Amino acid sequence: MKLAVYGKGGIGKSTTSCNISVAVARRQKVLQIGCDPKHDSTFTLTGFLIPTIIDTLQAKDYHYEDVWPEDVIYKGYGGVDCVEAGGPPAGAGCGGYVVGETVKLLKELNAFDEYDVILFDVLGDVVCGGFAAPLNYADYCLIVTDNGFDALFAANRIAASVREKARTHPLRLAGLIGNRTSKRDLIEKYVEAVPMPVLEVLPLT
Repeated sequence: MKLAVYGKGGIGKSTTSCNISVAVARRQKVLQIGCDPKHDSTFTLTGFLIPTIIDTLQAKDYHYEDVWPEDVIYKGYGGVDCVEAGGPPAGAGCGGYVVGETVKLLKELNAFDEYDVILFDVLGDVVCGGFAAPLNYADYCLIVTDNGFDALFAANRIAASVREKARTHPLRLAGLIGNRTSKRDLIEKYVEAVPMPVLEVLPLT
């Protein structure tokens, strides 16, 4: 199974992704792929910022055949394997392009065949072609939001992207997780207009 976790920057999607990965890894083999130029999705699992795929490719002059799984896949907490796509500095290029290159390399390494569950942790502020690339491979999309307008605005754009991708790919929207909020009135108003499951609402503590 392939799961894409999307959400507005700073909403807690990486923490949510890591918790899901560790829980699932108790029974299945899991790969978590960080798809954010900050390359910190897997920091909680590894304890350090692992080398990114884009940096590794640059060091190999983009000779994909010279990259081995151990160059880009690192073992994290609970047995979760971790990958970081990386990305260019702000204003210096397209982070979404890097996500596409990451998927291409992992497919060439046959990584998609080695795991029971692959979890993409994806920046959801801008759902451009590159950042939407994981939706081409995911079976389900999970959206992390809070009870605020900005996060729900981003969630709505992600949901619209899932709807479009689902026309040509076997993709389904798993639902919403409300994070860091003790209220859910705006979340409930949103799902009245755009029906989808609310899987959990996690309080701000």
